[in-house]
Amino acid sequence: MSKAAQLQAVRDQLEKDLPHLPLGNINEPTVPGDGSADAELMFIGEAPGYYESVQRKPFVGRSGQLFVNTLAEVGHPRETVYITNIVKVRPPENRDPTPQEILAYKPYLDREIEILCPLLIVTLGRFSMGKFLPEVKISQVHGRVHRVNWQGKPLYILPMYHPAAALRNPQTKTAFVQDFQKIPKILEWIKGRADVDQLEKGLKEAFL
Repeated sequence: MSKAAQLQAVRDQLEKDLPHLPLGNINEPTVPGDGSADAELMFIGEAPGYYESVQRKPFVGRSGQLFVNTLAEVGHPRETVYITNIVKVRPPENRDPTPQEILAYKPYLDREIEILCPLLIVTLGRFSMGKFLPEVKISQVHGRVHRVNWQGKPLYILPMYHPAAALRNPQTKTAFVQDFQKIPKILEWIKGRADVDQLEKGLKEAFL
């Protein structure tokens, strides 16, 4: 079965399971992952907002426009990457996802990661970062590559601020854009199998 077919199976299973999941009884649709099944680059957000729920597609609202535009500026059009969220249904009033909701939707996100096996996962916001780096603050680690052991396999994780936070604060927006500018170089180093220390050293030299 192709990766695209496997990802569609995840979406189908999510739809089937929705009545038994948290947020499954609030008359909101699922918002599955979107993008290339062959993507090297995977972005994980937090939860859908209003416009995402209407279009059933992640990151299409105002913060999504900032995200997509910044992504294109570093040479990665939206259709070349894969974008998803830790929670696949919009929480009431766009509130933060709860730990119970994150746990309930975890199998679908885990399966997306397994299928894609991306070179780099970029987490957008503290909730998605917490899946891989639960004991850190995003203000201290954003824009820094981490190699983690996930289900017995190494994953490269790049935490970033959520684009909604970037829209609210000019300083955060500057950091958001600067962190995005590192992505091409990070992918280049990962393909060369550089270790995390080499990545950090190279990025410091490139972005002093």
